[in-house]
Amino acid sequence: MKVHHLNCGSMCPLGRRLLNGEGGWLAPAHMCCHCLLIEGRNGLILVDTGLGTADVSKPARLGLGFNAVVRPKLVMSETALYQIRELGLDPRDVRHIVPTHLDLDHVGALSDFPQAEVHVYAKELQAALTRPSMKEKSRYIPAQWAHGPKWSPHNVEGERWMGFEAARALPDTDEEVLLVPLTGHTQGHCGVAVRGDDGWLLHCGDAYFFRGEMDLDEPHCPLGLRLFQSIVQMDGASRMANQLRLRELKQQHRQDVTLFCAHDPVELAQLSGQARERQGPRAQYAA
Repeated sequence: MKVHHLNCGSMCPLGRRLLNGEGGWLAPAHMCCHCLLIEGRNGLILVDTGLGTADVSKPARLGLGFNAVVRPKLVMSETALYQIRELGLDPRDVRHIVPTHLDLDHVGALSDFPQAEVHVYAKELQAALTRPSMKEKSRYIPAQWAHGPKWSPHNVEGERWMGFEAARALPDTDEEVLLVPLTGHTQGHCGVAVRGDDGWLLHCGDAYFFRGEMDLDEPHCPLGLRLFQSIVQMDGASRMANQLRLRELKQQHRQDVTLFCAHDPVELAQLSGQARERQGPRAQYAA
């Protein structure tokens, strides 16, 4: 199995020191949309999609608030579709998409892969399709799935992974890809665990935003990111409890599991660099 680490959306909100923990107070910050492209035995698998070609060509569908505050770059070269082609692969071979959750910056490219089956935690799908609260009306954008994706909702049914509840996202394939509920940021937010040649990768999505939050001795996060997470969370107690569980997982299984989140560019650079070293020149487009 070959895993590529992709940035499928750069975001540049003002306040670099508040968001990245260094730099000028009013300078643009740097955040990414860290996605995985897996070359599986029976096709390609995407974990999260970032922003898609329709978001780039029609920025207004993302909403005035998102564009004004988050300030996405919106360039075609960062879309998953473009990067898959640059890797010499066929986008039509994307058979499965496994989103951590359905926020607008995680599933903007669903329509770029209409043939793919979209595997999502049933609780998250229900929240996104019904949007019962004002907060959910702003975070979920129905235009991103107006093409009618092939939804495949999953529930946890007793399976365990490293002490966490889990559900096999792709039960009919040879790939070990698991949905691991990490609720709090959204009602059905999940991590996605992927078994690779060098152990497990756990894409934690938005369960945390800054690498320092997983520090085993002194967890820390820039003030701006702490405030943002509190503002957008659906269940703060659950979110904080799951962060604690993730730190415990890192401590107990640091040799077996690599954790990373969706928006920390330092984590992305580290992991994409490691992937290039393992995979050779073909991985050069993955960062």
